[in-house]
Amino acid sequence: MRRRFGFEASKTTVMHLFRTWQTLRRAGAAIGIVPAAAAAAIAVWFRVTFVDLARNLRWSYLPPLMVYFAAGISSLTAIVGTFFVKDYLGLSAAFLAGLTFWAGIPWALKMPLGHLVDLIWRWKALLVWLGAGLIATSIAIMYALIAHTGAMTAIMPAGAWYVLAALLAPSGYVVQDVVADAMTVEAVPAFDAHGNKLAEADVKAMHTTMQTLGRFAIISGTVAVAFVNIVMFEGVETLEPAQTAAVYADIYLLALIIPVVSVAGVTLGSLTQRRRARRLRAKGVDEDKIEADLFAPPEKTEPNWWILGGSAAFVAFTIATGLGDVPYAQEIIFLGSMAIVLFLIRRLMAEIAPDLRGPLVGTAVIIFVFRAVPLPGPGATWFQIDVLRFDQQFISVLSLITSVLTLVGLVVLRPLMAHRSIAYIVVLLTIAAGVLSLPNIGLFYGVHHWTAAWTGGLVDAHFIAIIDTALESPLGQVAMIPMLAWIARNAPANLKATFFAVMASFTNLALSASSLLTKYLNQVFTVTREVADPSTGAIKVAADYSELGWILISATIVGVAVPLAAIAMVQNSRLRTEQ
Repeated sequence: MRRRFGFEASKTTVMHLFRTWQTLRRAGAAIGIVPAAAAAAIAVWFRVTFVDLARNLRWSYLPPLMVYFAAGISSLTAIVGTFFVKDYLGLSAAFLAGLTFWAGIPWALKMPLGHLVDLIWRWKALLVWLGAGLIATSIAIMYALIAHTGAMTAIMPAGAWYVLAALLAPSGYVVQDVVADAMTVEAVPAFDAHGNKLAEADVKAMHTTMQTLGRFAIISGTVAVAFVNIVMFEGVETLEPAQTAAVYADIYLLALIIPVVSVAGVTLGSLTQRRRARRLRAKGVDEDKIEADLFAPPEKTEPNWWILGGSAAFVAFTIATGLGDVPYAQEIIFLGSMAIVLFLIRRLMAEIAPDLRGPLVGTAVIIFVFRAVPLPGPGATWFQIDVLRFDQQFISVLSLITSVLTLVGLVVLRPLMAHRSIAYIVVLLTIAAGVLSLPNIGLFYGVHHWTAAWTGGLVDAHFIAIIDTALESPLGQVAMIPMLAWIARNAPANLKATFFAVMASFTNLALSASSLLTKYLNQVFTVTREVADPSTGAIKVAADYSELGWILISATIVGVAVPLAAIAMVQNSRLRTEQ
């Protein structure tokens, strides 16, 4: 009886479980629509984000990616430069902001360089070698300035050597960048393997992929050097000044790998082209066709004397004004540069379809305003070092977090960048940047003291900086990719490098405007860090961060309000853009 009762009980339990399962299955059929739809959406997102990216990879992308990777590893010396200036050079925040303006001027010289690339298309790799020489010279100056200070300062003051190195490096990078930009346009085909013209949507997707991979290569370089900096700066806070200087010198010596990588990229590109040429010859392809397909631009480019003459005038104007100690030299050069670039853009507009000219101008205005907003300047970094006690290794950790999460953001947000207009993306980035600037303002006013007290010391300044950096990381590069893809997509076939260079010069002038506004902000609100005499230890300039809060607040307000106002004006005018 007891055994039968157990069997009946077991059977009853099984029946209840079966009925429960049937009920849950029927309920799931009704309720499960949402999870099923979510799973389907996730599957589509994964396919668009990762599968399509892998599917669009091409070997032709690799040479320009190596040049971009070299630009990424250039950040190897960024932290060293920051601490060297702070500890050894008595340069003000306003002066350094002005130096940033001068360092940005070579990027406006992409105009003649871009046209030069179009004219010497087959031999454009030589410009990368020239850029590598300028970069190597800049690095060598900084190494000698740190490792052999006495010998260098006997020739020129340390500040003068630093300024020279700060101007040589961007000159080298811009020469290499203009070639890499042209190579990215060249790397994206207009026709498929059967000779059929590709659809506009497919070409746009490939340009976005190419530019995404370009940013990916740059950020991969910053990831690599962030790891190197973390290792190199291990225990540096306990070292004597002479030992710290030796670490700085070793990092600059290691940075000589940067020009080697860029030269290796164009060398690989040349070898790949020659290998393809040999294969075509072996198949009996006509030599003229090989020359046209592999080594010549799609259309013959004639020298544009308006561009060459305007660029020569720009170079002469810049050098004369800069060396002549002219009052308001930076402002004069900026306005003159802008006038020349706008003139060249107007000349190039004749090469663009009439229905694209208005939207193109509207897009350029949005990007310019977005990039032209002022930044806090070096005072914010000095505050982090002096007051928040962020050392070299912790800043390297922040750099690593920025780089890794930017890589993730580039991949995850690629569908958004490929299918949304630049105006839409800039609105999102502007609002996000405004929100993410609030923690930095809070750190200045001591919010970390309150959070640390409430969390037992967990949420301190370092914790807040890490979280804020993690959230903010992808924004800068996400803004770049649609802009670069837009420029590449609208470039005329016979003026690829020229158009890319002129339009990039225009958007890079926005960074010069940002540097000027940053300088003005640091002149209105003064921030100083402590400067001591290296030999005696006597304080030459006392630290004063009392007005940094106003700088941070002002930069945030302007950085949000001005771009949103510009977008509203453009989108309600005949320049409205959906690109």
